[in-house]
Amino acid sequence: MAACDSSSDDSLYPIAVLIDELKNEDVQLRLNSIKKLSTISLALGVERTRSELIPFLTDTIYDEDEVLLALAEQLGQFTSLVGGPEYVYCLLPPLESLATVEETVVRDKAVESLRLISSQHSPADLEARFVPLVTRLSSGDWFTSRTSACGLFSVCYTRVNSSVKADLRTHFRTLCQDDTPMVRRAAASKLGEFAKVVELEYLKTDLIPMFVSLAQDEQDSVRLLAVEACVSIASLLQQEDVEQLVMPTLRQCTSDTSWRVRYMVADKFTDLQSAVGTEITKAELVGFLQSLLKDSEAEVRAAAANKVKDFCQALDPAYREPLIMTSILPYVKELVSDPNQHVKAALASVIMGLSPILGKHNTIEHLLPLFLSQLKDDCPEVRLNIISNLDCVNEVIGIQQLSQSLLPAIVELAEDSKWRVRLAIIEYMPLLAGQLGVEFFDEKLNALCMAWLVDHVYAIREAATLNLKKLVEKFGSEWAQSTVIPKVLAMSNDQNYLHRMTCLFSINVLAQVCGTEITAHLMLPTVITMASDSVPNVRFNVAKTLQKIGPVLDPSCIQSQVKPVLEKLNSDEDVDVKYFASEAMAVIADVLEIKLGQISEVVGDYNVF
Repeated sequence: MAACDSSSDDSLYPIAVLIDELKNEDVQLRLNSIKKLSTISLALGVERTRSELIPFLTDTIYDEDEVLLALAEQLGQFTSLVGGPEYVYCLLPPLESLATVEETVVRDKAVESLRLISSQHSPADLEARFVPLVTRLSSGDWFTSRTSACGLFSVCYTRVNSSVKADLRTHFRTLCQDDTPMVRRAAASKLGEFAKVVELEYLKTDLIPMFVSLAQDEQDSVRLLAVEACVSIASLLQQEDVEQLVMPTLRQCTSDTSWRVRYMVADKFTDLQSAVGTEITKAELVGFLQSLLKDSEAEVRAAAANKVKDFCQALDPAYREPLIMTSILPYVKELVSDPNQHVKAALASVIMGLSPILGKHNTIEHLLPLFLSQLKDDCPEVRLNIISNLDCVNEVIGIQQLSQSLLPAIVELAEDSKWRVRLAIIEYMPLLAGQLGVEFFDEKLNALCMAWLVDHVYAIREAATLNLKKLVEKFGSEWAQSTVIPKVLAMSNDQNYLHRMTCLFSINVLAQVCGTEITAHLMLPTVITMASDSVPNVRFNVAKTLQKIGPVLDPSCIQSQVKPVLEKLNSDEDVDVKYFASEAMAVIADVLEIKLGQISEVVGDYNVF
């Protein structure tokens, strides 16, 4: 009998520990216990999880939000722990309670878990247990439960009988007409999702009146969500039905008194274009785009400008070019000189993409003047967006035309008084180099790249050294040997010690891409000479450079040339020079050991043969 009692006590232990931890004052302890629910459930077994653990959790949902959030997430993965789909309905009570709490993130997670487990219900359980839960939530006293209900209609609608479907549509209509704006917002955000599962007949008779009602709501936060539903609904209807049932509401949204609603139309514009089809796009949406590009609010104009390229790309090729030239380009030209920099930056990020659509002649005649104007804009982001998309134009008009029209403006930017503008140009120089080719680059831009190495701003000098590395990767070490390295090495004799240090920084990166021979024969002698520099900062950077280029050099070169220099620097009178020299010696010793080991292995393998 005592043994039996002991066994009973052991089986109660997990739930007792959970109860203790869930009642603990420490939030972190309560949170940890919730995260261990699956382990506790496994210890209890499926039957006791259903009969003891789940009821206990349902009764104790009064806790900190982070604990409830963890619980809502855990319950969504609990199906197998309560005995599989046959018993998944056991999870509905605690999740229903969580779907009514005040904190939004907890409710959303509870709804997410409910959506997850809805598919695991049999059709009978769905009608008998899940749908009544949706009904209770949608008619709850607090708006919190009604907002949660909105997300559950679409997941159960397709698997219930026609009378239950009619009830669900009625409840959803009631939520769309709720007195509380938060509930109407939730209904509007889920209307498009619900429309996708409702039969076409009821979509027209039941859901479109809801959509029209929400799009005319007194709250703009509800109306703007109706725009999103408009995309889903239009994509489900035939063209004549779209014209008759959707377009009147969309026209109204495009000219809504609230800029937020107009912004949403602009933001979803290409989705709307795809949903309504080519004919309505030509007849109506082009006019809507013109209106949005001329909107009084900068946020709306910026959102519309962002969609110009994709909208033009998706137009029917049969009438695309003339339509763009007559109906869209004049409005784009006005935006180039918009007073708001965000609008200009948004346009600059997409305008280059019009070149492949409009072709060479139109690009040269109409778009190049706009690009040139944007390259000279006061806003750095506008200039940057143009430079980063030059390849689109290059493919259409060719390098010669590009160099004559846009390159002078780029060179002007490269010498801009604002260092951030210069930095932006440097970052795009490898891209430009790849587009221009080595001969053109040497003629027009090489001198510019070398000039950046002696810029008065350190960030520019640093970026210029990295730029050299990328250019050598593009053009090859032979180009570096004839064009770049002589100019870099000449800087070692510069009067300004900062420029002499830039010479070392350049050697650090060039050694990585130029290889052993060029590094040892051309660059190393200069580094060794600089070890006798009068400025300590230069001398300790010599030690750092030798440390960096060591892995590129041969062991014999390290032994005969690098080590003696480092030993000399290690006895330097300056403390910092000595420190970096000793650090470099340690690294070089390791490099030498590895290299000699590799040589021994190769010799050993050769002897075997």
